[in-house]
Amino acid sequence: MTNTTEASRHFAAKLRFETDPSDVRAAQEAGERFALIDTRGEAAWRQGRAIGAIHLPTAEIAERAARVVEPGIPVVVYCWGPGCNGSTKAALAFSLQGYEVREMIGGFEYWAREGLPVEDDHGDVTRAADPLTAPVDGISCAC
Repeated sequence: MTNTTEASRHFAAKLRFETDPSDVRAAQEAGERFALIDTRGEAAWRQGRAIGAIHLPTAEIAERAARVVEPGIPVVVYCWGPGCNGSTKAALAFSLQGYEVREMIGGFEYWAREGLPVEDDHGDVTRAADPLTAPVDGISCAC
């Protein structure tokens, strides 16, 4: 059985390195300074992305990160969704470049499913919140 001290350290570390779509949106709305990075390829980016995201595919992070994200700015990365480890690879790549980085669990899928603002190459995309992922009558799940 895991002792409570060990568990506390584990979960505190998780929260230092992970975030979720609703917390990222709340940080955007609060005016917190960070770069939200969409690490997917060009076709995925064109299909739709979180509002305010910057496009920087994982394969280009080592070469382009310093030109795209000012050093010292915290970074939040996302990829497709829970079935994809692309954001983990991107978080590793940013950390190797010296950035403070967090992975947005759930990725673009849960950003969109929670009804958070999405845009594509044609403008804003409106999606209703999925009742299996977010309260349809509220801003947050209050967790």
